[in-house]
Amino acid sequence: MTMSFPKGFYWGGATAANQYEGGWNEGGRGPAKTDVTTGATKDTPRYVTYINADGTPGKFNQFGGSLPEGAKYAVLDGYYYPNHIGTDFYHHYKEDIALFAEMGYTMFRLSISWPRIFPHGNDEKPNQEGLDFYRKVFEELHKYNIEPLVTISHYDDPLNIEEHLGGWENPDTIGLYEKYCHVIFEEYRDLVKYWLTFNEINSAIMFASFVPNAPLELIRPGYIRLHHQFVASAKVVKYAHEHYPNFKMGCMIAGFISYPLTCNPKDVLANQARIQDNFYYCGDTMVRGYYPSYARKTWKRYGLDESFFEKDAQILKEGHVDFFSYSYYATSCETVDKEAKKDGAGNMSMGYKNPYLEYSEWGWAMDPDGLRYSLNDIYDRYQVPIMVVENGLGAIDKLEDDHTVHDDYRISYMKAHVKAMDEALQDGVDLIAYTPWGCIDLVSAGTGEMRKRYGFIYVDMDDEGKGTLNRYRKDSFYWYQKCIATNGEEI
Repeated sequence: MTMSFPKGFYWGGATAANQYEGGWNEGGRGPAKTDVTTGATKDTPRYVTYINADGTPGKFNQFGGSLPEGAKYAVLDGYYYPNHIGTDFYHHYKEDIALFAEMGYTMFRLSISWPRIFPHGNDEKPNQEGLDFYRKVFEELHKYNIEPLVTISHYDDPLNIEEHLGGWENPDTIGLYEKYCHVIFEEYRDLVKYWLTFNEINSAIMFASFVPNAPLELIRPGYIRLHHQFVASAKVVKYAHEHYPNFKMGCMIAGFISYPLTCNPKDVLANQARIQDNFYYCGDTMVRGYYPSYARKTWKRYGLDESFFEKDAQILKEGHVDFFSYSYYATSCETVDKEAKKDGAGNMSMGYKNPYLEYSEWGWAMDPDGLRYSLNDIYDRYQVPIMVVENGLGAIDKLEDDHTVHDDYRISYMKAHVKAMDEALQDGVDLIAYTPWGCIDLVSAGTGEMRKRYGFIYVDMDDEGKGTLNRYRKDSFYWYQKCIATNGEEI
């Protein structure tokens, strides 16, 4: 078949510093919340650890809970913290980038670790070692003609901001984020063109969907944090447009795409409300530059003051993004029938099980048609270029004695999704880039596991942090290499 990927389409892969980079206490880097988050499994939660005021240790679930009064975040004996090492890009970046180039990448998505630039978030001056590290990374990418796609904040904010300033609930964090952005924009003005302000920014308000009957006191702060991030994003987008006209600034939304479980009109309405609240609430605000009309219903539902969100209307209008990017792994269903079977074993529940789809071991529906559907829906809504910046299959891979990995299941998944993107292009969607997630094995954000692997490159590391960190090409490496070399013609 003839594929429709345009000349200059960006093919690549995606990572995040907190899951991949390692070197958590090297080169002047300060700690982040992920550094006090333990490992887990698909059946057990990750915990955030701390020391109480009386010196006793404590922990809370990373998806719910908060630091007790007087307590301080801490790394405790007896726990494994997988993000400390990740898969050690900090020491292997030249080797890894050479492998990406061998696959044929023309774009690589990575994040800058904010505490590597400002260790405490409110430091007077940036950490020069951190600035130098990313400069070397970007220069290495350009050596192979690979375009960096940089996420500015990817679940990796300085722990000091969280612990002492209240994180994004404190509007002062906006100014600290601006200062951080001004530094990296100027530092890398000739090395980075494409920027994403926040990773999966809608994750700030997903608590209400993930946790049934979640108390209002846990839901409301998410909308406050999110608003401050909207304002921060708008301010730095406006600043970039004014000072660096070559920059392209994008949003990044977690692709919680869902269908009504049945043709019951109440299921259809429930699903419409879910997509509005979980997905388009953020997309509308960041691409259009203003809150959507249905936001008022949401604020009223949670007892939030409408005037709080409307006071920054001009800022949001002046700082809307240039392109839309999102993660896409799976779809789920919505229904008013609360007896229906739930899905999402590895990341709590994402919704209700779709009887027409197959599911991965971690409870994720494999649905390439949902990618085509969502691309069409997004482009019809916004009419701006789109990037799919995360997509992939987490699975248990076996490293054979000859250091090969036969991951036909991943190739099958990826083929189907590349075909779906081609169909969306034929539909008229302006899709410009594809950077599948975890192009090299890294730590799972949801479970902290290594066994849940996404990469085209196997990294010898287990769930306890044991291994050589040697890199090995999987069968999917060679499949993706051919896919890129033929611009999607041979999949």
